[in-house]
Amino acid sequence: MAEFTSDVTIEDIAVRDTNVSSAVDEPLRAMILDMLAERARSVAAIHAALGERGYDRTPNTVRHHVNELRDAGLVEVARLEERGGATTKYYRANTIVLSYALPDDADAAVAAMADEITPEVAALVAELREEYGEEIDRIVGEMAPCEHCRTQKYETYLLSTVLRRAFVAGTVRDGPAADG
Repeated sequence: MAEFTSDVTIEDIAVRDTNVSSAVDEPLRAMILDMLAERARSVAAIHAALGERGYDRTPNTVRHHVNELRDAGLVEVARLEERGGATTKYYRANTIVLSYALPDDADAAVAAMADEITPEVAALVAELREEYGEEIDRIVGEMAPCEHCRTQKYETYLLSTVLRRAFVAGTVRDGPAADG
C-alpha cells in the first residue's frame, strides 16, 4: 500500500476565549454586542432596535442577554440617567467579536502581507519575552491547572491576547479606524 505524507504547517490561530464564546454563542447576544459597539444604549433602546430588525423578544429577555454579556465582561455600564425617580443604565461594548470568513482568493494576498511583517512580529514577541518573561511565566503558570496542561499553548494564547489588545488600541480605539 502506498504511503502518503505531506508537510503541514500551522497557518493561523483561532482564538476561543471560553468566557467570550459562551456569551456570544447565542446569536441574539452577538447582535446586541454589535449594537453596543456602535453606541451606548439602554435595554429599552436595545429592545426597540431588535424589534426593528424583526426580533420580537420581551424586555426581560433582552435584559437577561445584556446581563450575560456584562457578566462575561464584554459590556459595561457607560452611564446612568436619572429620570422621574428611576435610573436608566446605558450599556456599551468594550469588546468586538469578529466572526467572518475571508474570500477564497484572498489567501495569496494575506500570506504576502503576513510574510512582510513576520520578522517584526517575531522581534516584538522576542522583546516581550525578554522584558516580561517572569510575568509571562507567572500568568501561564496560573492558567495551567495541572501538570499535563502545562504542555498546552497557554503562552501562545497569552502573547496573542497581548498582540490583539495592542492591535485594538492602535487601530480600532486610538488609530486610523477610530476616525472612520
